[in-house]
Amino acid sequence: MRRSSEQTKAAILRAARDRFSADGYDRATVRAIAAAADIDPSMVMRYFGSKRELFAKAADLDLKLPDLTTVPRDEVGRALAGHLIDRWEGDDALRILLRTAMTDEEAAAKMQKIFAGQLTPLIARFTDDPVDAATRAGLAASQALGLALCRYVIRLPPVAALSREEVVEWVGPTLQRYLAGPR
Repeated sequence: MRRSSEQTKAAILRAARDRFSADGYDRATVRAIAAAADIDPSMVMRYFGSKRELFAKAADLDLKLPDLTTVPRDEVGRALAGHLIDRWEGDDALRILLRTAMTDEEAAAKMQKIFAGQLTPLIARFTDDPVDAATRAGLAASQALGLALCRYVIRLPPVAALSREEVVEWVGPTLQRYLAGPR
């Protein structure tokens, strides 16, 4: 069965997300990705140029942060916690990037750019001080990334076993303080 180039690229990206998620960047191989996509390894290079470029495409993401200005001010932390847990649960790219950022400077820089670039403008809506917004965004990111690391990479039993609602109840108040807490 022949696939179009778009179908082939999609198959490669699916296989890459699976392999990077399971094995991390260093251990995932182009051969394993190609085998999972049922193509010759040279096709991976043809469509993506290199393993690093494939990784960049496989881990390209948007946090899709909600407009928290429509949420009652005392509920923004819970709303963000719920949103982030939903994103971590539903997007392999976030988990791939997190796992890889632990050992790869380029992936860590990408994670920094995503969280700082997307959280800071959101949090800036709650404060008039841009430095304060950047600090709050950094602290909110530390909470979100620490939770994700413990829940999805290390799989720390008490954290991994929490339900979505329990995560929101535990983490929401901390994010609340960072987002809309005392000025």
